[in-house]
Amino acid sequence: MRRGERWTPEQAWEWYNSRAWMRGCNYLPSDCCNRIAMWQSLDFEEHLKTVDRELALAASIGFNSIRVILEYLVFEQERDSFPERFERFLAVAAKHGISVMVCFGNDCTVPKNAQYRAPHLGVQEYDLGYHGGRKNSPHGSNPGAVGYSILDDPATAEGFFRMVKEFITRYAEDSRICVWDLFNEPGNSGRGEISVPHVRRIFDVARECAPEQPLTTGVWHPLLSATPAELLALELSDVISYHCYANYDVNIRVIASLRSFGRPLLNTEWLHRPLGDSVELLFPLFFLERIGCWNWGLVAGLSQTYEPWESIWRRIDSGEANIDVTKWQHDLFRPNLRPYDPAEISVIRRYCGLADAENASPASCNGEKQ
Repeated sequence: MRRGERWTPEQAWEWYNSRAWMRGCNYLPSDCCNRIAMWQSLDFEEHLKTVDRELALAASIGFNSIRVILEYLVFEQERDSFPERFERFLAVAAKHGISVMVCFGNDCTVPKNAQYRAPHLGVQEYDLGYHGGRKNSPHGSNPGAVGYSILDDPATAEGFFRMVKEFITRYAEDSRICVWDLFNEPGNSGRGEISVPHVRRIFDVARECAPEQPLTTGVWHPLLSATPAELLALELSDVISYHCYANYDVNIRVIASLRSFGRPLLNTEWLHRPLGDSVELLFPLFFLERIGCWNWGLVAGLSQTYEPWESIWRRIDSGEANIDVTKWQHDLFRPNLRPYDPAEISVIRRYCGLADAENASPASCNGEKQ
């Protein structure tokens, strides 16, 4: 691939077909309530022990990849030590045969209103009983409001893009990184077109680093209702990624629409049991269609993502009766590392085993090069 250019579809498929089927989860250690706690120096040694234990568990069921989002505030305030901590995290993942998808930008944010709590290093506060550990969350607490982004401030934006450049440059040829997922849910939180220049710039910065890994940014709406920022992301991505927490039928239609781009597909966020987005239905589908997949959550913990979004409670309050909140929303394992549902883990193991057997077969056209 030439510096600064989007991969062709042929190049994207060559990369994709050279790898084993990618499957895993979005990962936050169970003893961290947010990404600041995960990446800052405070208690990092203890959190890394948790990472080691939990990624061993992920590998034991057949997962071979995780998706993580970096935290700019930690880079800004602990710039000398953050890269070393990330390297140690990466080494632990690699020890368990797990590649890492790295995400930077994020439009899943809250507005600066009366409920806003400015992020800070140190001990992190969280609210019991709320998805993500926050009463004031991006998932329905502020209908109609516009989320705040550090990229809207030119001074902060410069530091953020410096972080992007430093990390991608350092790991541009490192096989432990599988994908650069540059921006999480662009246009979310009522931001609409506001993030269009941010998406364009982050792709420009990443392209200049000439990474061997593909660049992507996922759509989180169905294609016909995608925001301008999402549409730009699709135009710039080497491989097509998306989020879908809907039922089986909607997933089929989303996949069919995204196939029109002629590039490999990665579902980088899924699993919403109350809405019918289940392991039993979706994991076999992703295996059959060979779509890379990362469900949300591994071990239930302080971030409490097994709790429903606030928007789910609002729908129930308005009279919807077809949402089963007796089920966990996300996460696969209980805090004691036992499965939430053993049947789910059996499904995951079965299809991971089938994928590995296919990959090891001399007749397979998809050989692993990791």
